[in-house]
Amino acid sequence: MRFLRRPRPAPEPRRAPDPVDADTLAAAFTEAYQRPPEGVWRAPGRINLIGEHTDYNDGLVLPFALPRGVWAAAARRDDDVVEVRSLQAAGQGAAAGPGDRVTGWAAYPAGVAELLREHGVRGASLLFDSDLPQGAGLASSAALECAAAVALCDLYGIDLERAELARLAQRAENDYAGVPCGPMDQAASLLCEAGRALLLDCRSGLSGRVPFDPAAAGLTLLAVDTGARHALTGGEYANRRAECERAAEELGVAALRDVTDLAGALSTLDDPVLRRRVQHVVTENHRVEAAAGLLRAGAVAELGAMLTASHLSLRDQFQVSWPEADAALDAALRAGARGGRMVGAGFGGSVIVLVAQDRADRVRAAIATAYTTRTWPSPLFLEALPSAGAGRVR
Repeated sequence: MRFLRRPRPAPEPRRAPDPVDADTLAAAFTEAYQRPPEGVWRAPGRINLIGEHTDYNDGLVLPFALPRGVWAAAARRDDDVVEVRSLQAAGQGAAAGPGDRVTGWAAYPAGVAELLREHGVRGASLLFDSDLPQGAGLASSAALECAAAVALCDLYGIDLERAELARLAQRAENDYAGVPCGPMDQAASLLCEAGRALLLDCRSGLSGRVPFDPAAAGLTLLAVDTGARHALTGGEYANRRAECERAAEELGVAALRDVTDLAGALSTLDDPVLRRRVQHVVTENHRVEAAAGLLRAGAVAELGAMLTASHLSLRDQFQVSWPEADAALDAALRAGARGGRMVGAGFGGSVIVLVAQDRADRVRAAIATAYTTRTWPSPLFLEALPSAGAGRVR
């Protein structure tokens, strides 16, 4: 007698978060705080086109802002208390006076508020909402910080240069949320422009805009949320940063950005782990420079091989990829994509895939099938259009 195994049901398709409406958020603020907000602000998430784990090594990055982000409705208070609430975390808000520390998600905006006190910020009430998937490697925490930063600066008439405000938001994440991140995410959220990527030197803070319009070249850049979640407060991210710092110390340089003789550096280091880390960072900086040159020349289609090389280096040398990312990229390449890579810190999150517009549906279907075959939750495909940086929307 044969027993037939009942087929497993296909996973339910995942949906992107609903778009945030400024008027709806303002009404929610009025209900929560019993007074209307003085305005509504938005800060975008980002995708880093190329240049991963180079930012805290004083290197080069090439991010662009997304159409999705974190929104903040806000109003001043008569005291020195900053109160934060979120529609994404009902009942988990916090209030902090000068010098107070809070934990959890509230540490990100509260840290920004604390650092802005020396510039004249006093009390404020803030309510956040988001249409950016959390934990997807799309810089939701930086978007939260930057939404708070632009809202508080506008409320109190503080005129800080955007680059300085980005450094302040990074300090808040480092010192108050306990995440040893580099400066890229905050800079991207505050400095990016529509239709352009941001070429950022993470040592000097200097930046320039590079044209980036895949659609004009007949291409689509897919952002694929793999569904595997990561947390930057976990130990692996900090471990990678510590390994890079240890390698720089052994090589006698201030940061791995300063390694100019890769072969000599690799022969100097005895630890094979450190050799792999150095090889990734040095070659990734070269890939950023090459990618920026391709964009300036309008050769967007030629980026594909560069993206794939970056992914292989992140997988094999830096060892931060994860099974869902590798499977998504493999399926995409087999279906005719020009290239792609994981984005973000790694260990979960998203991948990007560069594909001709007439093959985009085929690539989406191939990735979805690869996930279904492995009985993984369905991937989520997001729009990846270079968009404007943070600002007031109402």
